[in-house]
Amino acid sequence: MTKEKFTFQAEVGKLLDIVARSLYSQKEIFLRELASNASDACDKLRYAALTDPALIDGDGDFKIEIKVDKKAKTLSVIDNGIGMSRDELAETLGTIAKSGTEAFLEQASGDDDNTVDLIGQFGVGFYSSFMVASQVDVVSRKAGEDKAFMWSSDGHGEFTIEDAERDGRGTTVTLHLNKDDKEYLDETRLEHVIKSHSDHIGIPIVMAGEDGEKTLNSASALWTLPKKDITDEQYKEFYNHVGHAFDEPWLTMHNAIEGVISYTNLLFIPSAPPFDLFTPERKGHVKLYVNRVFITDDCEGLLPPYLRFLRGIVDSQDLPLNISREMFQHDPRLAKIKTGLTKRVLSELKKKAEKKPEEYAPFWDNFGAVLKEGLYEDQTNREKLIELVRFESTKDEGLRSLADVVADKKEGQDAIYYITGENPEQVRQSPQLEGFKSRGIEVLLMCDPIDEFWLPGVGSYQDIPFKSVTRGDVDLDNVADDGDAKDKTDKPKNKDRADMDDLIVACKVALGDAVKDVQVSDRLTDSPVCLISGDGDMDIHLERMLRQHKQLDAGSARILEINPDHPLIAKLAVAASDGKGTDDIMTDAAFLLLDQARILEGEAVSDPAAFAKRMSTVMERGLV
Repeated sequence: MTKEKFTFQAEVGKLLDIVARSLYSQKEIFLRELASNASDACDKLRYAALTDPALIDGDGDFKIEIKVDKKAKTLSVIDNGIGMSRDELAETLGTIAKSGTEAFLEQASGDDDNTVDLIGQFGVGFYSSFMVASQVDVVSRKAGEDKAFMWSSDGHGEFTIEDAERDGRGTTVTLHLNKDDKEYLDETRLEHVIKSHSDHIGIPIVMAGEDGEKTLNSASALWTLPKKDITDEQYKEFYNHVGHAFDEPWLTMHNAIEGVISYTNLLFIPSAPPFDLFTPERKGHVKLYVNRVFITDDCEGLLPPYLRFLRGIVDSQDLPLNISREMFQHDPRLAKIKTGLTKRVLSELKKKAEKKPEEYAPFWDNFGAVLKEGLYEDQTNREKLIELVRFESTKDEGLRSLADVVADKKEGQDAIYYITGENPEQVRQSPQLEGFKSRGIEVLLMCDPIDEFWLPGVGSYQDIPFKSVTRGDVDLDNVADDGDAKDKTDKPKNKDRADMDDLIVACKVALGDAVKDVQVSDRLTDSPVCLISGDGDMDIHLERMLRQHKQLDAGSARILEINPDHPLIAKLAVAASDGKGTDDIMTDAAFLLLDQARILEGEAVSDPAAFAKRMSTVMERGLV
């Protein structure tokens, strides 16, 4: 078949440009990425050979070879792993998952200092080759096939694929080095890079030298060694390898479990969130081994989806080698491992949260929204998870646990109050919070989409119910004003609320079905109006979120609450009581109050043209 020319997926072309231009530090990581890819290829073939031994006939010893050609100025990384077909070359090296590439580009643009970390975070390690190479050639022959193909590109928007020759299965990646990167032709330099970054790859990495072939790495499974013999730097290197990451692990968990089911786990929690954390598939990335034989890195039954941020390995001697990956998901032995791993991870997180809250805070910022998914879907571990949950609140005292909130509960307070919204900064300005602030009542700021779903399922904490401040069944009469509250208003209270009746009637007549009801508020102190949900109605933020995602056609009518102590409301009440407000005036006022309440909720007014006309009319009356 003749040579074919292809154009990179648009996002990959941009990415390659960023990689080639912007990565000036830690260039050596390209070699670790190529070695890791070669190791993965060998692991995949070792597993495939369990059911098809012919794939490794005559070549059962896996290895990764590094070869230097100083005359041609090339560096090659060669493996005898599973290899790639022509289509796999085009798919694997010509495209990346669209969401990951877009996220990479968004973060990398204009941020040269951070780009090197993003390479690993976004799973585009192969492309780091273009940091040191003007051209990259990949010759690959898939195990069990007799044809080889060569992928070639200079990283400038196009690549070619053509027929090639290769004696056996596997892949050879050849880098034509830039003139400024000739240091990677030096065997001593290459040995140092491998020992620094890839020492614990389980496949021997060899290089031919003057004294014959030399193994550069220890080629031992790190998780099989005693913890006391492993340094922090070795753990970090292994995390970088197994997670294809560049950050430091936030937490390392290395345990050997003996019992009915015996297994070893070496798990890491990243210090930076992976790019695919919120993809719909919610896939895990912990590698499963059986007797040090790699099985899969996508085992659905190994860990619950809400722990998908974990990286690392689990190795068991008690799982069978000769069953399919799909059957693993329903194997009761794997279920026992899942239970044990989940319990251990949650236990370690609890220790961090209680003993080192300042270290727990960045973990929560990165992964709290994911961990809260467990409150919705994992009833077995719900009690453990609820102790790990942290919130921002109106107290402005950093992250708060539910135990903290209950301990500081006000006398007469019969609920744990919360408000949902897009982000903490926005919800802090919500008028519904005013009465709570004046009484010194703490309100939790719930700003993750999952909050709308786990809260109804959990319902309460220590038998104290959760209650939204935007609902109509909130009663603050039993909680006295806090004289020391910093948001307490000094405005005189209008104790005579009988004069609100005429205004309420006028507003109800004017607004009709646009509102569910109009009533006097005891939660407002500064704002004239706000919207709340009626008993049994959907929460305001949840309804808006469902409408945005086309899951709800139209919103329900809300209750309009008015503040009897606000000067504007007081004047309107007088006008309504004295009959000085004509029907037109009261109608304009009622709709302007409703639109103002909508704007405060972050929603658009229902009829912008009518809103503008009413506003002009009211301003004109005030100026005459």
